[in-house]
Amino acid sequence: MGRKRYVQVGLGGRSAMYTRAVIATYAETSELLAVCDVNEGRVNHACERAHEWGYDVKGYPAAQFDQMIAECRPDVVIVTTKDSFHDEYICRAMELGCDVITEKPMTTDEVKCQRIIDTQKRTGKTCTVTFNYRYSPPRTQVKALLMSGVIGDVISVDFHWMLDIRHGADYFRRWHRNKVNSGGLMVHKATHHFDLINWLLSTVPESVFAQGQRRFYTPETAQRYGLAQRTERCLDCPEEQCRFRLDMRKYPSLRALYLDNEHYDGYFRDQCVFSAAMDIEDSMQLVVNYQNGVKMSYSLNAFCPWEGLTITFNGTRGRLEHKTVESSYINADGTVPGQTVKRETYTHIMPHFGPSYAVEVWTGAGGHGGGDELLLDDIFGANPPKDKYMHAADHRAGAYSILTGVAANHSMATNRLITINDLVHGLEMPDYPPMPSVDEPLSFDEVAPIDLPQNSR
Repeated sequence: MGRKRYVQVGLGGRSAMYTRAVIATYAETSELLAVCDVNEGRVNHACERAHEWGYDVKGYPAAQFDQMIAECRPDVVIVTTKDSFHDEYICRAMELGCDVITEKPMTTDEVKCQRIIDTQKRTGKTCTVTFNYRYSPPRTQVKALLMSGVIGDVISVDFHWMLDIRHGADYFRRWHRNKVNSGGLMVHKATHHFDLINWLLSTVPESVFAQGQRRFYTPETAQRYGLAQRTERCLDCPEEQCRFRLDMRKYPSLRALYLDNEHYDGYFRDQCVFSAAMDIEDSMQLVVNYQNGVKMSYSLNAFCPWEGLTITFNGTRGRLEHKTVESSYINADGTVPGQTVKRETYTHIMPHFGPSYAVEVWTGAGGHGGGDELLLDDIFGANPPKDKYMHAADHRAGAYSILTGVAANHSMATNRLITINDLVHGLEMPDYPPMPSVDEPLSFDEVAPIDLPQNSR
């Protein structure tokens, strides 16, 4: 069996993980034929990096996407563009006979989501959505615990995600700051979180009510910090004492990707986080109802003093509490993104009628809690391991993950409860592992600490 042939469209900060995986890590199974982007400078940069790794790849402007497919005849298109263009390249790739691997979020609204659902059904091609948080060992362990029935049937969930003032601020200086590009943090960022819950509970959302606001990243906050002379980008801003200032000249990767190439398209990567020229929220709260009857309260705040999550599952046999603290980063700053801070990460089980106990947390090295490497191995590896937790996600999971956020955006705009089935049609249930039976009899026996194999997939 020969190597699988890939092309990639979109060469921004998140793209390098896939480029490097195909060219270097999985060269025995994979071959990168070409790259494509709207920015000529980033195309040239990607080709130069590939050459440094001993590869020659072709570069194409975005307007020649169809030509790239015709000339290279790839098996798979990797989509790592701006979120709002995902649907265009996903659908066109499938129409041209290719399977697709796409970064999250799969797309940004229900209309584009419906287009992907319909195109996949018409073409029969596959669309893999890369949810790396499913693969992180601490979250896989939570899945294993829930599947074991240690807390019985889950009835409610409390889920809170904190973005710190370094990583969180970064969404407000990039193209993500406008919903037309990203769907806001409810779609771009929280698609990870909503997919994680769908997968952990083996269910999908039914309805959403949400409220949100932007109260921190505002001109008023800049005034309170005394930043009276701020400009609309960091590069030429006289407020050198600003703790939110991003000097791309100090980061070789950011300089190579963006600063050196902004003259091609006029995109500034270092826009002021306190600008009035954005329309996304920095604080959001949701109530989500799921098809299996579970209710979830969820919040996302993008200006916290630490980065990570707390999540609690309340069940018929007890309670599971999980906390993860992650290292902070700026997207594409050259550091490993979202590494787990082990000493501040824990999982506790609190049984009914029994003593609570801590579970030794599964750990992994690398980006996003160790999930990046396991995700890449599942996608590009020659013999991905048998996976009882069913980490891999397709367009169905991708759709249900964004639809929670899309519904939240509509709810915030209208102050109404939004029903998921009113947004799209023809969407089938994703493949998830079975959960404990709701018919299992309850008892008053104390629950002994559960013994799970270390770092099991």
